[in-house]
Amino acid sequence: MIRVAIIGTGNISAAHINAYLAFPERCKIVAMCDIYPEKAKEKVEQYHLDAEVVDAHEKLLEREDIDLISICTPPFCHAQIAINFLNAGKNVIVEKPMAASLEECDQMIAAAKESGKTFAVIAQNRFKDPVMRLKSVLDSGKIGRVLHAQVDSFWWRGHCYYDLWWRGLWEKEGGGCTLNHAVHHIDMLGWMLGKPTKIQALLSNAAHDNAEVEDISIAALQYPNGTVAQITSSVIHHGEEQQVIFQGEKARISAPWKVYASTSRDNGFPEENTGLEKELEEYYNSFPELQYTGHEGEIDNVLTAIETGGQPLITGESGRLTIELITAIYKAGFEQRTVELPITKEDDYYTVQGIQKNAIHFYEKTTSVVELGSAQGFTVGSDYKK
Repeated sequence: MIRVAIIGTGNISAAHINAYLAFPERCKIVAMCDIYPEKAKEKVEQYHLDAEVVDAHEKLLEREDIDLISICTPPFCHAQIAINFLNAGKNVIVEKPMAASLEECDQMIAAAKESGKTFAVIAQNRFKDPVMRLKSVLDSGKIGRVLHAQVDSFWWRGHCYYDLWWRGLWEKEGGGCTLNHAVHHIDMLGWMLGKPTKIQALLSNAAHDNAEVEDISIAALQYPNGTVAQITSSVIHHGEEQQVIFQGEKARISAPWKVYASTSRDNGFPEENTGLEKELEEYYNSFPELQYTGHEGEIDNVLTAIETGGQPLITGESGRLTIELITAIYKAGFEQRTVELPITKEDDYYTVQGIQKNAIHFYEKTTSVVELGSAQGFTVGSDYKK
């Protein structure tokens, strides 16, 4: 039985709680921690948990009856909490974004290697059928070399969203929609296409004058073989239409799933390749549905890694690549120039301090509340089925 503690009991903690409760024969939540302990008590009561409530994660470090930690706190303290528990010999899952800087990512990865414990980063959208199948189709090579990728990370958040005490601040949230919303889709792009060589970006705050951070960014990525990609990160898009599209030499595929294939007429104009489209449809549909999806799918994956001594799908190195791409977008946007990858330890943007020193403060935060309204309508992204 894997005994679990959850650190941070805000909205996202519910996804972790429900995921653990889906595996009662394999794990049990034994502790809940929040700097506002009344919030943790509410979760304990709501989910009928037999769990101790504490107001500081340090109180759990020496507990021998805890095996796995879920970190659901604001991003600015992800690294220190993860490192503390890894050093204490605990397995750790950290919510997205992994950390606020590459330096923190490297410190977390080093702590995990030193401890020998399982360390995973939440990117639950990988554990959705359309995304997992899209990855498999890409890996098959059936569409040929990828020529262009389009990432539309469209979300919508009202003005009061940034009134929450830690949001909208470079020091606490670590960034705006690029880091905290598009992180899902940037993770997908890195997983499927790897690391680019150059990035350009534009950043803006178009609708949230109560936040320092951006509420939209548009990035262009260059890959070594001529492939290009574009990422739009936003919390100003009504409808929250989210998609990842790959244009290959032979066909176009995407999540949500859609396929179109073209061949050339003798004059260079396109003709639909229905044979390849049928082949791609059949291949896409040949994969069995995932037994567990979303957070439940990732927690199952992490529990299995702990039980078998294997590696989780989304390791610290996977989480680091996502942060490197986001850091490069920020650097390119702040400095209004093309940025080359990788970002090295000598780069100013390698550290939290360097990012904060260079960050554009679009506005100053004017309101700070401990808690917003109800969790009604809380979303963690598309199901990629529409």
